[in-house]
Amino acid sequence: MVVIMNSDASQEDIESVIRAIEEKGLEAKVMEGARQKIVGVIGDKTKLAATPLDAMHGVETTVAISKSYKLASREFHPAPTVIDVRGIKIGDGNPVVMAGPCAVESREQLMETAEIIKAGGAQFIRGGAYKPRTSPYAFQGLEEEGLKYLAEAREKTGLAVVTEVTVVEAVDTVAAYADLLQIGARNMQNFGLLKAVGRAGKPVMLKRGLAATIDEWLNAAEYIMNEGNPNVILCERGIRTYETYTRNTFDISAIAAIKHLSHLPIIADPSHGTGKWRMIKPMSLASIAAGADGLIIEVHPNPSRALSDGPQSLTPENYNDLMESVQKLSRFMKEAKIEPMVMG
Repeated sequence: MVVIMNSDASQEDIESVIRAIEEKGLEAKVMEGARQKIVGVIGDKTKLAATPLDAMHGVETTVAISKSYKLASREFHPAPTVIDVRGIKIGDGNPVVMAGPCAVESREQLMETAEIIKAGGAQFIRGGAYKPRTSPYAFQGLEEEGLKYLAEAREKTGLAVVTEVTVVEAVDTVAAYADLLQIGARNMQNFGLLKAVGRAGKPVMLKRGLAATIDEWLNAAEYIMNEGNPNVILCERGIRTYETYTRNTFDISAIAAIKHLSHLPIIADPSHGTGKWRMIKPMSLASIAAGADGLIIEVHPNPSRALSDGPQSLTPENYNDLMESVQKLSRFMKEAKIEPMVMG
């Protein structure tokens, strides 16, 4: 349930509603709407049956939420959430680009890539310091040494850092270097890790699981938000189906679905979604047209020598071509006033 306050409701009105909720043993969470505040009720709403919240001063109405996820739902927070990461706004209508290698391989490789993506217009550098791989014999990442290189790249270029955290024990270490914590597909339902990043004090990008439904994905986001962290960004990266031509089946329809079901921003990852560098540009443009708030793209100075995911990494030339096209499409959509989703 959510309690929608009048636009002129006072702080005292809001506190009275919170007290009434908490007196019934339930939890109240206040969210800022576009014009008014909303109080979310977490717990068994039947306990409020004898409490006339609608009649309380400053309350406009109450709305029941039928979904298993509450904090992540658009019913709870009708206005789109805009998340600020080092001054970079994600979800404000301007596509954000996160680019870089799958794995941090060396200082030289990362610094070269950082200069390339910065010049092309990206706002974030991505790169894995901890690499959970299918094979135990594959390159597993440079760990904290890689995090230090990412931090150095930020100092040199001004790019914000997004990188994956894979285990609870590494959360504090990664949070000390990264601006945005990434939860990878394999860990989407690692509930202990979700709770830990929810308490870490940093924004979190949550990738969709390998075979996760949208409902399961949003419930995973709920775990993070329920720890007091509202700054969650979703990332569609493809799901596993019977198709074998592409690495995964890139679900562009999930972008539109998330925009309808949730207020959280969503980033598209066509690199993992397809596994083929030739498909990244068309899938990126399709994602922006579908309403994605940004892209996360793998870029490598020399993909043929990459230690991880070379076949889905863009060369500097292909990256620059992609960025030019994304910027043109974004400008066109704004000038033509094209809104991908009808929210009414």
